[in-house]
Amino acid sequence: MVELKNINSLYHLNNGVTIPCVGYGTFRTPADVAEQAVADAIDVGYRLIDTAAVYGNEEAVGRGIKDSGINRHRLFVTSKLWNDHRGYDKAKQALDETLERLQMDYLDLYLIHWPANEKQFGARAAEINAETWRAMEEAYHEGKIRALGVSNFMPHHIIELMKTAEVAPAVDQIEVHPGWPHVEEVKYLQAHNILVEGWAPLGGQGAEVMTNPTILQLAEKYDKTPAQLCLRWLIQRGVLPLPKSVHKERMVQNTQLFDFEISDEDMQKITALPNLGGQCADPDAVDF
Repeated sequence: MVELKNINSLYHLNNGVTIPCVGYGTFRTPADVAEQAVADAIDVGYRLIDTAAVYGNEEAVGRGIKDSGINRHRLFVTSKLWNDHRGYDKAKQALDETLERLQMDYLDLYLIHWPANEKQFGARAAEINAETWRAMEEAYHEGKIRALGVSNFMPHHIIELMKTAEVAPAVDQIEVHPGWPHVEEVKYLQAHNILVEGWAPLGGQGAEVMTNPTILQLAEKYDKTPAQLCLRWLIQRGVLPLPKSVHKERMVQNTQLFDFEISDEDMQKITALPNLGGQCADPDAVDF
């Protein structure tokens, strides 16, 4: 297990690229506040910045990075290919458009945002995912992407993808938080040397994670906020959390995760919590 001392302690991905162990997420951060929020996050100390085409804030994220004054090469920037650009030609176009919006000539990590599923595409789903991946592999070999990954892929999607892939995914970004722990999926991915990133690590809109009595009790026990407890739970599972906040004080709090350790017994209590809300979508059932 890698010894993690702060949010910029590094994991090594399966292709040798290094990535900070905690990132700053921009999901549902409107473009009109994302520029300042990203600049603030970098000022606080975050070096991993996560966005996506569908968030509608890539241009603002790019401006926030420029505003920060930090050298681009000291940052790890992730974006994601949205569902309307699946397939070989559209995927190549989508990456170029993302780079243009971010005002960058490369990404550190590029993800397929959701797998094409049989509900929408029938028997063509696997082929669509394979063609999307082929376009991304080409961009990887061209130096436009330093590492390739997927998002919301379950193990069976990975198995299918690897039937044709030349480059294995380095990352799978999935929803992970108390009440939605994805225990078996995380074990599978880690056993296959795929780093798990956790989106919505605090549950997201409408979830009851931050008000759950067990979470509140354990947060008090460790003299931490409920958010800090949840993020530490992910870190101790080897999952890279992507907390988001537009409030600088909370950004700072979300970095203060390395001066305590949750006991094995309390880790199990958190993992066992059922049904605390969140998106909790089945990627084989979504129709977007």
